[in-house]
Amino acid sequence: MGIRTTEGQGKLYSSILDTIGNTPTVRVNNIAPDHVDVYVKFEAFNPGGSVKDRLAVNIIESAERDGRLKPGQTVVEATSGNTGIGLAMVCAAKGYPLVVTMADSFSVERRRLMRFLGAKVVLTPRALKGFGMYVKAKELAATNGWFLASQFETPDNADIHQNTTANEILADFEGERLDYLVTGYGTGGTVSGIGRVLRTSRPETKIILTEPANSAIVASGYVNTRNEENQPTESHPSFEPHPIQGWTPDFIPYVLQEALDGSYYDELLPVAGPDGISWSRRLAAEEGIFTGISGGSTFAIAMQIAETAPEGSAILVMLPDTGERYLSTPLFEGIAEDMTDEEATISLSTPSAQMGSE
Repeated sequence: MGIRTTEGQGKLYSSILDTIGNTPTVRVNNIAPDHVDVYVKFEAFNPGGSVKDRLAVNIIESAERDGRLKPGQTVVEATSGNTGIGLAMVCAAKGYPLVVTMADSFSVERRRLMRFLGAKVVLTPRALKGFGMYVKAKELAATNGWFLASQFETPDNADIHQNTTANEILADFEGERLDYLVTGYGTGGTVSGIGRVLRTSRPETKIILTEPANSAIVASGYVNTRNEENQPTESHPSFEPHPIQGWTPDFIPYVLQEALDGSYYDELLPVAGPDGISWSRRLAAEEGIFTGISGGSTFAIAMQIAETAPEGSAILVMLPDTGERYLSTPLFEGIAEDMTDEEATISLSTPSAQMGSE
């Protein structure tokens, strides 16, 4: 193999926002079964580090086009983190103040990232779950005349996945097999947007949807009540706290309802949080692919599908974000800050630069 070379993008970007999308599809070489081809669509390559950059830019630009968002108006949104980070990046680039409401159960690094990008973060009690931070955002918008981003209801969410994510998948697999696509859900924009396209353009592709095993709200069969604006009016009774941050708020979002009503998925499979953590760690240590618990959880289901998939099947796994969003979560439990005994032994094998020496 010769030395690697690069050629540049062949163009100059006028804004960081123009780099959103066109994320790579990457083959998994070491931990996938030999009889199938497994690929990941690695959304951490977005400039804000997650798939939510896509909906963030479309929500803002769509609202600019139709006049719902006024110049200099404050944007407010409830988020577990990634949408807030994406919105913070977009609002910073476009000059809008941003206020995020977020339950205090989500990782500290997420709120610090949003503040670093110029946003204000209003924390809500974890006991009130996602519905609590959602109601807080609605109150702040109504009281102050702010623009509510409405990621859980707006058609701008699934639309961007139809027009970008799905098109990228079609282009990457043109002339190639694509037997399975595996994804989880937070707002549901990914599965709804991609489902619209694959159901017509690649009807042979089976779409596998997954949710936390201990918070299987879709599998419960109960749909929470909504108001005339399609906003949830209650916390889902089947919701339980789970470690897969970004997945499954304590209500079924209206954006996801399209995928449920339209049968955009072929199978719904539960995944346990510890399995997601385990596979995220394996992707990092054995493939060099650094994704969070949500990505590990999606990959766990892909490995389950792979066990019985026919010879030569191609499986595409959506990896929503980077593992750096999870430094203070169970994903990094047991990862030492100081040297392990093995590392200390390596250090002692040569005489120089010993820790603790004068």
